[in-house]
Amino acid sequence: MSLEEVEVAVSPMEKFREFLLTKNLRMTRERATIVEEVFSSHEHFEAEQLVQRLAEQRVSRSTGYRTVKLLEEAGLIRKVARQDSRDVYEHDYGYPQHDHLICKKCGELIEFHLHEIGELLETVARKHGFRMEGHRLEVFGLCDKCCRPPKTRPKKLNLL
Repeated sequence: MSLEEVEVAVSPMEKFREFLLTKNLRMTRERATIVEEVFSSHEHFEAEQLVQRLAEQRVSRSTGYRTVKLLEEAGLIRKVARQDSRDVYEHDYGYPQHDHLICKKCGELIEFHLHEIGELLETVARKHGFRMEGHRLEVFGLCDKCCRPPKTRPKKLNLL
């Protein structure tokens, strides 16, 4: 599923700049470069991948990791749960609410939106006197590719 951008009144860059001001921090060239890279496309990414992509633009590793944490704190990106120890991030600002199917074998992330899930959760929340402000659903299992049987049969010696 391809997610369409949601119309926002303030750009991610300006939103981050406002957040930094609340922390008495300033928007440096490196931080601006990171925000531009993160919001140039809607991809799931690891902080290390981001740092490596920006190495040619003289963005330091420490600034890369610190800025990713600040972007998360600002509500512009969020972590997506993974079975392995790697932290994977995605946009949380300027994109519609959506959920994930996560393959436990290969790590593939499949995004989807199903309006009925939100309605069902609202019903459950109401039943319990809970005021829901949002939800996050991550379903773990195996993707289609990982469910397929191997194309070749293992050699008998490999089975011992």
